[in-house]
Amino acid sequence: MHKMRIIAVLSSEKGETVLKHIESIKNNKVKQWKKLQKKKEREQSGTFIIEGFHLVEEALKVENLVEEIIISEDRTVPNEWNLNHVELIYATPNVLKEISETETPQGVAAICRIPAQHTHTIQPNQKILLLDNVQDPGNVGTMIRTADAAGMDMVILGEGCADLYSSKVIRSTQGSIFHLPIARGDLKSYIQQCKELNTPVYGTSLQNGLPFQQVQPSQSFALILGNEGKGMAQEHLNMTNKNLFIPIHGQSESLNVGVAAGILMYYLRG
Repeated sequence: MHKMRIIAVLSSEKGETVLKHIESIKNNKVKQWKKLQKKKEREQSGTFIIEGFHLVEEALKVENLVEEIIISEDRTVPNEWNLNHVELIYATPNVLKEISETETPQGVAAICRIPAQHTHTIQPNQKILLLDNVQDPGNVGTMIRTADAAGMDMVILGEGCADLYSSKVIRSTQGSIFHLPIARGDLKSYIQQCKELNTPVYGTSLQNGLPFQQVQPSQSFALILGNEGKGMAQEHLNMTNKNLFIPIHGQSESLNVGVAAGILMYYLRG
């Protein structure tokens, strides 16, 4: 696609939008974008950055999420992207490399608004994944992606979990961060909501645990996965209906928490 095509897409009733072009990594815009690699800056600005054609395409499907798209001057914007109300900025490849956290940038990034933190209310007959102090960004992102694939209704990140809007979490979700509700907050209140709705709450622990095959799949359940090293907090284990574990048949001491989450979500949903 040529730049004239993009100008046409961005034109409005008041006339054509002037495309911006940034060449220097010392540009103030570039400095601001780079700061979004830090959690503090993301929280202060209310924005986060994503990279890559797939993630940007998924983000554009969410209304009023994307503020700016930065694309390398040697790349083209896909025809199917809807750029209404989105500022398009061309930049030299070194600018995209400067704001990227990947070794091989794809040449496109976007600045997105952090959605308002609403209190999500759990509804009857939902399937919920709760994460208890899961600290590895790759694990958090993978579990969100797997929850999306397994048809879960919501993911809840408790205190101590990796930041939802860090680049590694977002990349690991492969766009699933834009597909299902993700809440952040006190797990105890969400567990209590589940129990009030008679939604079975399953912890994951050897402590008073059962092999997961001993429970029946159901339309509604809440599954809690704990910290990679310490497991679930005792206060949360005390609130569960049952605690499950996955038998180890080989010599490995344990499963990766993301793998365990996938096995259990798919089994419990039937």
